[in-house]
Amino acid sequence: MVETVLITLLIVAISLLLLGVKVFFTKGGKFPNGHVSGNKALRKKGIGCAQSQDREAQKKPRFSIDKLEKALNDSMN
Repeated sequence: MVETVLITLLIVAISLLLLGVKVFFTKGGKFPNGHVSGNKALRKKGIGCAQSQDREAQKKPRFSIDKLEKALNDSMN
């Protein structure tokens, strides 16, 4: 059983080392950005993550005061 655990740990360690080759062996290396907004091709198409799109939609005003006043005045007349 100890041999199985050691072999498993060795396989996991080798896997992590191979996954992190760029990070561990290059100066200033870092893992790639896996976020949708970090993808240049998607950004060119105007696609972002749901949270970012929702945040932008929340910033836009839903209506203007002028339109509300006009609608109110029209409904009263």
